[in-house]
Amino acid sequence: MTKRVVVALLTPVTWSPPGVDLSKWRAALAEDVVDLLARLAEAQPAIAATREDLALAEEIAWPGTPIYEVATATVGPVLRRAAEDGYDQGAVLAADAADLPGMILGKLLRPLGSKPVAVAPAGRDGGLLAVAATLPAPEWLADLDLDTATPITARRGAPQPSLVESTPEWRRLRGPADLATLDMALEGWENTRALLSG
Repeated sequence: MTKRVVVALLTPVTWSPPGVDLSKWRAALAEDVVDLLARLAEAQPAIAATREDLALAEEIAWPGTPIYEVATATVGPVLRRAAEDGYDQGAVLAADAADLPGMILGKLLRPLGSKPVAVAPAGRDGGLLAVAATLPAPEWLADLDLDTATPITARRGAPQPSLVESTPEWRRLRGPADLATLDMALEGWENTRALLSG
């Protein structure tokens, strides 16, 4: 049986809705992502954070959730830690996509049966929502910053572009335009919803 880990990476958050404290907003987003991962049936949830964000990671973690301390909030160090822990596949997900449907993660992991890398774009604002890879990750895969990387960036070092599968996109909550797309009918994201409702 394939051992999988899906890691919520605490990336920088630079915007919050008017009247909402930035640190509370960031915590709510991340907690909703971690809650989603905790309900996954076929993958171990984990959190990755730089030293500065370890307190937040510990605050939002479910009991027993592994927390990886990484030098930079980028994909490479997280995948290396997952490989060291003996996982066959690993996915790194930005922790600011509070209302992410579980099926998007399923579609991210599915290509790893035939491709070494899969990426999910983050929508119109650019960047990536997530990166998944067979472990250890291919040497040609660059260390990707989810805020600035694209599917093209991920393919740049690959011997063949087709080795990196692009899966359905989902936007992250990084500005007013993203906030306007929230669907109140979607289940989950209770922490973010509670913060927005005051």
